[in-house]
Amino acid sequence: MKVAPEYYDEIFPFKGEWDMESSCGLKIREKDGKTYVIVTELYQDNPGTSVTYAGKKLADQICEAKNLKLEEIVYLECTPNTNSKLSFYDEEYFQVDFFADMQHKYRQLNKEEVNKLFR
Repeated sequence: MKVAPEYYDEIFPFKGEWDMESSCGLKIREKDGKTYVIVTELYQDNPGTSVTYAGKKLADQICEAKNLKLEEIVYLECTPNTNSKLSFYDEEYFQVDFFADMQHKYRQLNKEEVNKLFR
C-alpha cells in the first residue's frame, strides 16, 4: 500500500525499537501560534517501527533534528487513507500528549479539526 505524497513534506528516517532503521512521513505546520508535528505511517515503505510504537522516541528525534521542544509542539499521528477495503487503513489523526496518563494520551481528531489544520 503506497501512501500518497500529499500526506507528507519529507520522509523522516529515525531509529525505531532496538535502533532499527525506520521512516515516516513528516509535515510541520505553524497554525494559530502553534507548531504541529504530523507523522504519517508509511506502511510498506517503512522498513522498521511504526510511528505509534516509536512514540516519544520518534518525537524526541524529530525535535532534535528540527530544533523544536517537545513541550511546545502539538504532536499528531496520521494513518493515511490507502483506499483499502479494510477500515484499518482509513484516514485517522490522533493527537498524542506524551505528558498525560495512559487514559488521556491519545485523542482522535474529528474531520472538522483535520480540515481546519490544513486550510
